[in-house]
Amino acid sequence: MKKILCATAMLAVIAGSSTARAEEGTAVAKPEHETSFNAALVSDYRYRGISQTRLQPALQGGFDYIHNPSGLYAGTWLSTIKWTRDAGGDGSIEWDLYAGKRGNLSDEIAYDVGVLGYVYANNGLRHVAGMVDANTAEIYGQLGYGPAYLKYSHAVTNLFGYADSRNSGYLDLGANIDLAEGLTANLHAGHQKVRGNDAASYTDWKLGVTKDFGVASVAVAWITTDASATAYASPANGKFLGKNALWLSVSKTF
Repeated sequence: MKKILCATAMLAVIAGSSTARAEEGTAVAKPEHETSFNAALVSDYRYRGISQTRLQPALQGGFDYIHNPSGLYAGTWLSTIKWTRDAGGDGSIEWDLYAGKRGNLSDEIAYDVGVLGYVYANNGLRHVAGMVDANTAEIYGQLGYGPAYLKYSHAVTNLFGYADSRNSGYLDLGANIDLAEGLTANLHAGHQKVRGNDAASYTDWKLGVTKDFGVASVAVAWITTDASATAYASPANGKFLGKNALWLSVSKTF
């Protein structure tokens, strides 16, 4: 499940593609092919407000490729997790694969469309009563205006092990606002609709800041949800996986 900082990074790339260097009077030159690696240590892997690691830390990392002339991109990302094993299955890694196209509809409006697959190798949840295979595929579309974005993700398979949940959707509204040199405010509100399971549907919010120190970026955020404490109780210890929390991340892009 894609990390919370993904929206920040993606919006920055979109905004950067249309920003001019006023002091030189020319557009920023970008190479035809662009690649990058990223790594992070987070206090809790929160995805759409819900902990994937039983409220414990996670290691994360990924690789991205961009073809700047066309706006086509592809990437992969991995994180340690606990939820599939806690649910009665197996596995301790989430592996995401994604590809899409981004660009500009006008001088002020950017877009991003693509597909994202969440792979939980040998998760075994199809053998757990009431659940199905955790592997999930979503298509998504995003519009950006200045620092703000609106994104919708639509599940074309069952969603994260929920039976008969195909066509579930997640609506994401947010903004990443520059406050000072290297300091960004991160605002987010999202709603997860789980088709056929109203008890599992919920809304989540995030208010945070990210500071780029050069050697690494540090993000701090307050995360909260109105998710059901029963529907999102950890099978391992009963703790509420959507509880209010102060979240911390240290990351680096190479």
